[in-house]
Amino acid sequence: MSIRRYLAYVLPYWKQILGTVFIGIIKFSIPLALPLLIKYVIDDLLPSPLPQDEKLTQLFWLMIGVFLLFTVVRAPVEYIRQYYAQWVSSRILFDIRNQLFSHLQRLSMRYYNNTKTGEVISRVINDVESTKSFVETGLMNLWLDTFTIVMTLGIMFYMDVELTFVAIVVFPLYSISVKFFYKRLRQLTKDRSAALAHLQGHLYERVNGMSLIRSFALEDHESKEFAKENNHFLHKALTHTRWNARTFSVINTVTDIAPLLVIAYAGYQVIGGSMSVGTLVAFYAYLDRLYTPLRRLVNSSTVLTQAIASMDRMFEFIDESYDIVDKPNAGELPVDPATKRIRGKIRFENVSFRYREEGPLVLQNVDLTIEPGETVAIVGMSGGGKSSLISLLPRFWDVTEGRTTIDDVDVRDIKQRNLRNHIGMVQQDNILFSESAKVNILMGNPDAKDEAVYDAAKAAHAHEFISALPNGYDTELGERGVKLSGGQKQRIAIARVFLRDPGILILDEATSALDLESEHTIQESLARLTKGRTTIIVAHRLSTITHADKIVVMKEGQIVEQGKHEDLLEQRGIYHALWSVQDLGSTTGEES
Repeated sequence: MSIRRYLAYVLPYWKQILGTVFIGIIKFSIPLALPLLIKYVIDDLLPSPLPQDEKLTQLFWLMIGVFLLFTVVRAPVEYIRQYYAQWVSSRILFDIRNQLFSHLQRLSMRYYNNTKTGEVISRVINDVESTKSFVETGLMNLWLDTFTIVMTLGIMFYMDVELTFVAIVVFPLYSISVKFFYKRLRQLTKDRSAALAHLQGHLYERVNGMSLIRSFALEDHESKEFAKENNHFLHKALTHTRWNARTFSVINTVTDIAPLLVIAYAGYQVIGGSMSVGTLVAFYAYLDRLYTPLRRLVNSSTVLTQAIASMDRMFEFIDESYDIVDKPNAGELPVDPATKRIRGKIRFENVSFRYREEGPLVLQNVDLTIEPGETVAIVGMSGGGKSSLISLLPRFWDVTEGRTTIDDVDVRDIKQRNLRNHIGMVQQDNILFSESAKVNILMGNPDAKDEAVYDAAKAAHAHEFISALPNGYDTELGERGVKLSGGQKQRIAIARVFLRDPGILILDEATSALDLESEHTIQESLARLTKGRTTIIVAHRLSTITHADKIVVMKEGQIVEQGKHEDLLEQRGIYHALWSVQDLGSTTGEES
């Protein structure tokens, strides 16, 4: 099944593959002439009554011809065969990885919550790379070796039928060995690949968490943990190696028996005078031409078994289903022709939501309307459902019950890409890539001109510090923007949203991890960014959201209070308690 599916990637390159096989046939045919040359020299040229000078002349021109055949013909043919074999296999892997990356971008958040990043990378890199041998070995070398065996057998049967049957008497043992060993080898290969992926996942997490390991002095503990994971992989690898070694041991033993049988029988024939010495030598040379490709064919079974096991894992990954998909008739949000923005009215209608089918409800009967251009803050204790609620808007998850609408259109009726193009998010820990500052800002709109990038950076108060970097906007920021401070990262993220110019803005704890000076600068940028846009602010620091048109208080997945800052303080409910806990009591008296 995996092979049939893999061939769909191979089909576009069938002409190149056939061409490579044809060129390979020429390349492999040329050495088949050497044993016949040896037989001619031993049986015909050397014992002939010709003068010595004539014999040397014939031998000289014979060798010149063979030399030219191997240098002028075979060398270029070998180059072309090797190049196109690698070209085809590399192109096929290129196509597969492109598809896998597209697949990665469509997988649900649930998949990423349950799968280690290193394991995902292993599927895309290691498993795909392992399938390369199927193209080179299974679709090219396999046919070339088969052709060589058939041609060699044809010549051997022409030379001596009985001796040929002696040479191939061990063939059935090959079939028995392959059938016995390779079924088990395929499963062991899958187990080894899975263990390697798990090891890579563990390593990826620890590399990302190196600051935690250092800060808690966990080096010795983590060394032991890594040794456990590494030992698990070693166990799987050695089990695979033992079975592989048994396979080769049996196969090579069978291969070694054939020449002994040929030497014994042919020697008997030569001694009896029924066979020439040249025929014996040529036949022995053809044994190498027969059993070398045969050994490669058997070895190919090992390689192909490993490739097929990697295919199985690759297609297991490809078969991961999408939780969030566009409906066949999904449309786009209507935009104002003048501003190119949506109106931005948001409605959560009796929304309930759970992350797992059998899990508890994290949102229960949430009913909330946000008018176009309105700024709404969502507050509450951790675990109250704030982040879960806003994740429903761009359809990172779908509601369990109820519906979420934008401009009176259910978000499930909108194409995902169009929906997310109209939503800009600034989070507490924004993702920055290791590329340049300009590239990171362009994530907001990859088609934007340089001037638009500079304008967005100026609006986000980022232009000055970016210009001061060693290479300005072309300065690479390091993994996750490690070369920047927290405030600088946030300003890059805000510039990215400015460049997108969305109708809806979501600020998820955008300033909670910053010092007061950075927060003040960021708040200025955010005030400019939120102007004229529907804005949802998720915040723990209540002093940053007193300006909101409406404050929504959430507890245990439900809205328990909503209203303006002053009104909520007067109610002396949960919001008032949160305000007091944050040591803002002196302001409380003034506000109330």
